[in-house]
Amino acid sequence: MIIITGASGGLGCQLLDYFVNKGEDVIGIYNKTIPTVHLQNCIQLDLEDEKAVEQFIQKGDLRNIVLINAVGITISGMAHKQSLAEFKKTIDVNLLSVYSIISKCLLIMRRQNYGRIINFSSVVPKIGTPGNVAYAASKAALWGMSKVIAMENATKGITSNCLNLGYCNAGMVNTIPINILDDILNKIPQRSLCSLDNIINAIEFLIKSDYVTGTELDINGGMI
Repeated sequence: MIIITGASGGLGCQLLDYFVNKGEDVIGIYNKTIPTVHLQNCIQLDLEDEKAVEQFIQKGDLRNIVLINAVGITISGMAHKQSLAEFKKTIDVNLLSVYSIISKCLLIMRRQNYGRIINFSSVVPKIGTPGNVAYAASKAALWGMSKVIAMENATKGITSNCLNLGYCNAGMVNTIPINILDDILNKIPQRSLCSLDNIINAIEFLIKSDYVTGTELDINGGMI
């Protein structure tokens, strides 16, 4: 069973389409924006609502869970200008909602002695991007959380890893103005955006690998 959070976003929606077309048993989770594909495979769920998440886990006949956390938002703002409310909202969506569903899925994963947790982090905390203080903080926090979860569940057949995405031709990159995008491309050694195929290859590698856990895999075209 593959569970994809953020299934209505650019990247999440494409992953949903790929795995459904592949014939996998997939549940896409969305909140406010309705997915444009495979709606029959999706459920509306506010991941910040702990009781709702718990009910979803308890009601579903979930087995061999692969949890792909593609949920995320960015609210741009310089640190001296961004409000605490904007900062907190980013943390709530990008970190707390991810923890919410992970913690509930772990109860099943530990009983079944199997689980794959794949969290989408970012290159941004590593390279630093002005105007993304909240986003960088939320994505960096995923590294520590994923590492601890990996250690706590290492003997239970459960792996926990992060994919640190660079700039991809899906998802949030679509909101970047063209002049800024050109500047970004010049900073990528391969001079190109990441394709969906590269992300899928990494996901399938982590699904198949039972000894790769607590790691961060950079998919960024060589950005430092």
